[in-house]
Amino acid sequence: MSSAKSRRPVRDLAQPRQAVAQLAEERAVHQAFAWFRANEAALSRWQMEVTRIPAPPFGEAARAQWLKARFNELGLQQVEIDEAGNVTGIHAGTSEQNSFVALTAHMDTVFPEGTPLEIRREAGKLLGPGISDNGSGLTALLATAAALQASSLTHTLPLLFIANVGEEGEGDLRGMRHIFSSPRWQDSIAYTLIVDGAGTDTLVTRALGSRRFEVTVRGKGGHSWSDFGEPNPIALLSRAIAEFYKTEIPSNSKRRSAYNVGVIRGGTSVNSIPESASMRVDLRSEMAEEVERLENELRRCLANAVTNGVATNHKTASRPDGPASLAGVQCDIRRIGDRPCAELPEDARILQVVKAVDQHLGIRSRPHCASTDANIPLSLEREAITIGAGGNGGGAHTLNEWFDPAGRDLGLKRILLALLALAE
Repeated sequence: MSSAKSRRPVRDLAQPRQAVAQLAEERAVHQAFAWFRANEAALSRWQMEVTRIPAPPFGEAARAQWLKARFNELGLQQVEIDEAGNVTGIHAGTSEQNSFVALTAHMDTVFPEGTPLEIRREAGKLLGPGISDNGSGLTALLATAAALQASSLTHTLPLLFIANVGEEGEGDLRGMRHIFSSPRWQDSIAYTLIVDGAGTDTLVTRALGSRRFEVTVRGKGGHSWSDFGEPNPIALLSRAIAEFYKTEIPSNSKRRSAYNVGVIRGGTSVNSIPESASMRVDLRSEMAEEVERLENELRRCLANAVTNGVATNHKTASRPDGPASLAGVQCDIRRIGDRPCAELPEDARILQVVKAVDQHLGIRSRPHCASTDANIPLSLEREAITIGAGGNGGGAHTLNEWFDPAGRDLGLKRILLALLALAE
């Protein structure tokens, strides 16, 4: 339902398209749409302000406090910051059911502590690290709450607003993991609409699985001249990388896979054999069994590199009692991320609703696969989907990131109509 004067339960209609069309005719919905158009300047100010607040991995507290204050100003109820650092607030429904429609956006960025956050406006665009991913998503949360407040829209099911932590990098979706393991929320969220980045045609229905590892090889180390022949951890890691990069990815599969060594560290000087070297590895696939296969290949290549590298080492090759153990080389593999694969069923109500909204608004969207906050609810067989915040953006994860707010209101209309249809 969308207004107090005219309430039409969506589930009584034969088609989601009819439900969305009726919602879009509501006077209160038109008021909300008008609010989006009239308040773009305020939305851009919010976006720039929140993006100026650092939110590095595991350091989102200051941004969370700012969002908590905005949630309270916009009339959300039971606003709080939970144990994980997520900010939550409720827009009450007319029903007493303990069943929520969640709207969420991640507040963390990929940028480490100390990164200069020079957020500015140039030629109509907003510029700076994190301005689109996910400054635009957070702004969509605030815009939706503000439009609900300004237009007096009502709905049957309550709406749960969540600004979550830990979506990027090693955060490993910890914010959403906490929400969906919390006794308060785990069984009460019926639908989850995730807003991540800019755009109006984003429609993520398949969760891209990934596993990430930090691999550390340790040895005795020493001087490059006097200790020549001692196992070199950098050389051993290099052997493993070279072999692992021969791993084949099925080219005839409709579901993609990929792997990447993104970070290598080790050594202290050019004339020292390092005592340790490490690397970080990212394995990704749309298929759970393929992620498993890639992990097994990585472990095999590391074991071969250490064993063969030590066996051919100048100082240990002639030892008859086992060069690998005598060389004192250790290889530690630590998992630092694990995002599950999953897929939203074609007949899921949330998908049918968003498709109906897109048709009504003239948006040409196509479902695709990505790694987002939706991975967690989808892996638990909950209905969830990820869409964009409107406008356009680029340069994500770089210091030159940008966001163009032109057309933002179309994305916000999409979010609002989908929420109201899901919340009946």
